[in-house]
Amino acid sequence: MPEGHTVHRLARALDGLFGGQPLAVSSPQGRFAGGAALLDGRRVAAVEAWGKQLFCGFAADPAADPADDPADGRADLRWLRVHLGLYGAWTFAGDGPDVVHAIGAPRRRVGERETVPAGPAPTADGGWEAPEPRGAVRLRLLADHAVADLTGPTACEVLTPAEKAAVEARLGPDPIRSDGDRDVFVDRVRRSRVTVGQQLMDQAVIAGVGNIYRAEALFRAGLDPLRPGREVPAATLAAIWDDLVVLMRDGADGGAIVTTCPEHRVPDGGGGDPRRVTRQNTDGDAGAVPRDASFYVYHRAGLGCRVCGSPVLTKELAGRNLFWCGVCQA
Repeated sequence: MPEGHTVHRLARALDGLFGGQPLAVSSPQGRFAGGAALLDGRRVAAVEAWGKQLFCGFAADPAADPADDPADGRADLRWLRVHLGLYGAWTFAGDGPDVVHAIGAPRRRVGERETVPAGPAPTADGGWEAPEPRGAVRLRLLADHAVADLTGPTACEVLTPAEKAAVEARLGPDPIRSDGDRDVFVDRVRRSRVTVGQQLMDQAVIAGVGNIYRAEALFRAGLDPLRPGREVPAATLAAIWDDLVVLMRDGADGGAIVTTCPEHRVPDGGGGDPRRVTRQNTDGDAGAVPRDASFYVYHRAGLGCRVCGSPVLTKELAGRNLFWCGVCQA
């Protein structure tokens, strides 16, 4: 499942490709035909991410601009909500060099492995023809020069502004967003006996943190992931929030999760299991941090801790594998 930084990158990509444009919206698969009909022909007026939730606002009037009157304009928006879940993916194609071509974490580069092709060559009249949908495409967003296809999402629905607000009210603060509230996060963790490791994966406590950021933030804080939340000092939780703000915003900007300090970036082959390789958007880029040097503990069970040398531990916690160092996080 993509972590929050990926969804913020998707939001930026969709805004860059489609912001301000009326779109042809369809459901080639047919399962979202009703929702697509509500959005077809409308202009993209806003694209937002909150944790792992993606919201795309469509204006009722293609000529209206919510920026002219933010309160009234946004009140008329219809919001597309997408949650990718475990299997959801976006693919992109277009006729320009800056069109993203990626599934979970788009980057502005042609030639991603998990992509649709850039599409047919320009037509005789100089136009561009979008490629045919590939696979079970739940939703297609089509503009004059770009297309985005959505497959396999956990959630894909059209919401009113009130319904969107209700979804957001159930979410914890997002460290990437400018309105993310550290005090809300600290208070929610400290109100519960549930382990801090489990709470960091609770989207109602903090939005956007997944298994990688959970493991890495706790290691960097030197905090035992099995410690009850109410026993963790407020100052420690505040420091974890501040660290996640930096790490997750860097991930959103660069397309890769890198949590190690330069002196600890010694490639070690990861966990050795090819099924456990964590692909990064920067794989293969000159000067990029290698994927097997990017993490302290995530998917490094049994390998020596990068700081103390003790074997990295793992156990299942609330259905997900947890990784930590029993010495550095004692």
